[in-house]
Amino acid sequence: MAGKEFLTLDDFDFAGKTVLVRVDLNSPYDTGSGKIQESERLAAHAQTIRELSKKGAKVVILAHQGRAGDGDFIHLDQHAEFLSAKVHKKVKFVADIIGPEAIKQIQKLANGRILLLDNVRFLAEETMELPAEQHAKSVFVRTLAPLAQAFVSDAYSAAHRPHCSIVGFTTVLPSFAGRVMEAEVNGNTKARERAEHPNVYVLGGAKPDDCVKLLKASVGNPSVDKILAGGVIGELCLIAKGADLGKPTLEALEKNKWMKDLAVVKDALSKDSSGKIEVPVDLAFEENGQRQEVLLSQMPAPRAVGDIGSKTALKFAEIIKAAKSVYVKGPLGTYEKPAFELGTKLVFEALAKSKAFSLVGGGHTLNALEKFGVNKKKLGHVSLAGGALLTYLCGEPLPGVEALKKAAAAPL
Repeated sequence: MAGKEFLTLDDFDFAGKTVLVRVDLNSPYDTGSGKIQESERLAAHAQTIRELSKKGAKVVILAHQGRAGDGDFIHLDQHAEFLSAKVHKKVKFVADIIGPEAIKQIQKLANGRILLLDNVRFLAEETMELPAEQHAKSVFVRTLAPLAQAFVSDAYSAAHRPHCSIVGFTTVLPSFAGRVMEAEVNGNTKARERAEHPNVYVLGGAKPDDCVKLLKASVGNPSVDKILAGGVIGELCLIAKGADLGKPTLEALEKNKWMKDLAVVKDALSKDSSGKIEVPVDLAFEENGQRQEVLLSQMPAPRAVGDIGSKTALKFAEIIKAAKSVYVKGPLGTYEKPAFELGTKLVFEALAKSKAFSLVGGGHTLNALEKFGVNKKKLGHVSLAGGALLTYLCGEPLPGVEALKKAAAAPL
């Protein structure tokens, strides 16, 4: 397979083979009802599962939900029901992972049939962060690997974690990228390593930690030409530059513990000698149910700000219009409120009209695209990954992807 970094579903005859498939079915969970909610990941991974089933594989799915100690750390029986509807075929659930019942069900699996094992994070070995060679010695891998003839890695969104089910099987079984993994790697590589210029990053959202990390990594990265800062990261940039946003905004930032990142933001701005970081020139707040805008020169605002202003939105839209590559992480304001939807709406509409290759990711980003009727088919790549995508764009290797590349070099 010369010239290919990793193998895909096109590179193996899966008929009659037992195949372990690692997917990411982690879904929103309502603690009140005890029900999981619809997730785009379920539909996306269903494509890989359906294809393997049609090719006559005996499909054994490995997946997780939540983390130990969290309210959504549950069994995967509901996920089997959702997957059955997406795959258009019965997905049988077994409440076991490496015990006698799991082994029995795997051994009796017929060609084309699909089995979902229980939450792999119920095993303490799963979340240990170790090299693939050490994970290969785990009870988890030593129990399941002898029952299978191939491993398919489709969980790109968990590929930044060197967990047992992500990297352990790649050293002992022929290993392949599923369709989600393949699409994510190709799309995200185009956005970072093969990005055309001008290359623009749009950073927003209400959780600035990831944006701060990416801001720090991108300031000195010559492949990124402009960084448009909105949402909370935009507010932190303004404060770092000495702006007084007003007591209500500062109190909100302190309450959510977002001011802890201010020193890192200041450091990034101090290193921005080329002026690639664009900050808001006006902001919006709500008063008596109405949107009010105020220029930066007129600050502080009497209420907590919740959006970039229209002048900033139009300026950002013009920069996107001239771009050849655009990455969007997060809305530009509290778009869920009518008074604060303008900034995100104008910027996202510009993205939809742009001829640039666009990469978008993050749950709130996808929800905002849906709200404003942006046709996702007009976008270059819609990523379902969060931490993995951020890690990749920061220039750090992804253990799950590196394991596949190493496996591709080994003889089948």
